[in-house]
Amino acid sequence: MAVDRVPVLKRCRSLGLDPIYLGIDKKSNRELKRANRKVSEYGLQLREKQKAKFIYGVLEKPFRNYYTKAEKMDGQTGENMMILLERRLDNVVFRMGFGRTRRETRQIVDHKHILVNGKCVNIPSYLVKAGDVIEVKEKCKASQRYKDIIEMTGGRMVPAWLDVDQENLRGTVKELPSREEIDVPVNEMLIVELYSK
Repeated sequence: MAVDRVPVLKRCRSLGLDPIYLGIDKKSNRELKRANRKVSEYGLQLREKQKAKFIYGVLEKPFRNYYTKAEKMDGQTGENMMILLERRLDNVVFRMGFGRTRRETRQIVDHKHILVNGKCVNIPSYLVKAGDVIEVKEKCKASQRYKDIIEMTGGRMVPAWLDVDQENLRGTVKELPSREEIDVPVNEMLIVELYSK
């Protein structure tokens, strides 16, 4: 399986992205030394696509599949694509505060710690639906790892479309998110322009 092993802070610097969107509190002390070159229209579009792929931890082929799926849905393609990315199980677990970073939540899902509607799901790209109940397995709840995670993520804002009970490590998807509720700094219209060429 292909894995992106680029150092996170280095990649955030190159994309002009705040590491907080990945759940990382560190700040890089180094400044990116960019020549004052004018970035082409294609360059801007490519950077937005790379930003979205990097934030959600998706590689090129699955990202392209999300775009194709979003095109077939009703409404605007860009908004649909962002909603599809936000509905990924690893992202929802991150939003609920059951993992410190997006990469950690992906690992938690991979290691079969998450139940969706009582069934074990270990596919990070699983798309949740409205009404789904997501919880950490009973045998994992008592582990020190989750106590540490809840201590760290306790103050994190939970989006309005999720209902979370952090004591019992479970949450419900009240409704599907709208684009306004997704706080990711990506201009999805540039991605649509890039793919529609």
